[in-house]
Amino acid sequence: MFDFFGVLIPFLLIHIICDFYLQPNRWVDAKKAHTYRSPELYLHSLLHGGALFVPAIVLGIDWRSAACLVAIVAISHFVIDLWKVTTPNGDKFSYFVIDQTLHVSVLAAIAFHMAGSLTIDAVLQHEKFSGGVIVAFGYLLILKPTSIVIGSVLKKYPISGTDGDNSVNGLVAGGELIGYLERVLILTFTLVGSYAAVGFVLAAKSIFRFGELNKSNDRSMTEYVLIGSLLSVVITTLVGTLMSLGLDVKIK
Repeated sequence: MFDFFGVLIPFLLIHIICDFYLQPNRWVDAKKAHTYRSPELYLHSLLHGGALFVPAIVLGIDWRSAACLVAIVAISHFVIDLWKVTTPNGDKFSYFVIDQTLHVSVLAAIAFHMAGSLTIDAVLQHEKFSGGVIVAFGYLLILKPTSIVIGSVLKKYPISGTDGDNSVNGLVAGGELIGYLERVLILTFTLVGSYAAVGFVLAAKSIFRFGELNKSNDRSMTEYVLIGSLLSVVITTLVGTLMSLGLDVKIK
């Protein structure tokens, strides 16, 4: 029997190499322009499948299983990529995330099947499963749900755009993305106990974000950004602290 991660990691390595390093931009453009009529789509899918012969040989997978592996990955990759290039607005980041999630899910399912000793019950009863659930819950909590909470609070403090609504919308949209990145970094550093790095993140954001706002005559905009940033930091710090306490309890 094979180890789940011992199989999945080489598969993911091949996927990353084929999808990002061995796929020229002209292949991507050709797939978008000609969809299922594009030879590049077929070549790209066959490359993904054929490249898996390398880890299959290294892992000692028999030729029948290796052939099935290549066929499943090549066909699934073709279907997923065809869906993406034929979907309106398929260039959006959300579609990229879905596309990569589907590819990785196929590889994970194959690795799970090959690791015959691994069962759902074994995963659920693993000593680190509950800790993993806590970590996943924490990261999910600090993204969209926290943005909704912050947005609800900030509705009490409207901002007036000096250059029109586009500037205000750009500030809010850009602030949400910055908030996502900031909260992920703060939570990560909190969980690993690197509080000095948290201070560095806050200092860096203060320099780059508030430098221009301090020069602005629009006090409401400055207060809006300041309140949103502090809420983001407070919520993430509380979540990180509670998660750390929960993980300590699980370890003990």
